[in-house]
Amino acid sequence: MAASSSSKLSITFVTGNAKKLEEVKLFFAKSSPGGDPAALPFSLTNQKIDLPELQGEPEEISREKCRLAAEHAGQAVITEDTSLCFNALNGLPGPYIKWFLEKTGHEGLNNLLAAYEDKSAYAQTIFAFTAGPGEEVHVFDGRRAGKIVPARGPPDFGWDPIFQPDISEKTYAEMEKGEKTEISHRTLSLKQLQDWLMEHAEAIHSSKRPRA
Repeated sequence: MAASSSSKLSITFVTGNAKKLEEVKLFFAKSSPGGDPAALPFSLTNQKIDLPELQGEPEEISREKCRLAAEHAGQAVITEDTSLCFNALNGLPGPYIKWFLEKTGHEGLNNLLAAYEDKSAYAQTIFAFTAGPGEEVHVFDGRRAGKIVPARGPPDFGWDPIFQPDISEKTYAEMEKGEKTEISHRTLSLKQLQDWLMEHAEAIHSSKRPRA
């Protein structure tokens, strides 16, 4: 029998995108008995929280963002951050890829590496979790190694046309959605988070119950 929502850890996924919430719920459900989300030892909701634009290394940003989100939400939270890191540029654009892409476009991102032989890069997603304000922040770092190439494929999704993972001859943009999801940096990070929550959610919830 599935546990009631009051008997499980409640987690807020910090996003204003309801579709992202449903994607994460479906991913987690695959690890539950019978693929039933209600059987998970935690429940997920979402909330849009306006946080300051942070600077630093990807993991530093993820930790601080998660800490600030927990203070705002007043409970357990999950945050998500994605980077595209060029090895020749010591990790840049990294967490600033959104703004680099807006300013330079796909061709401009390629031009950043024009003077370098090394076109290698990695796509990175960090999911971060904390059990609440003042609690430890846990980070789950998913990376997919690849290289930066001239844009190929539909330009519908960010920098996907210029990133070709090492395990494929296609760019992310040239892949079918399921093919990309199977190998993506985001899936690698989400799997780490899922495994950790399945192991620890009940213990965290028990520790937060009022003592009689």
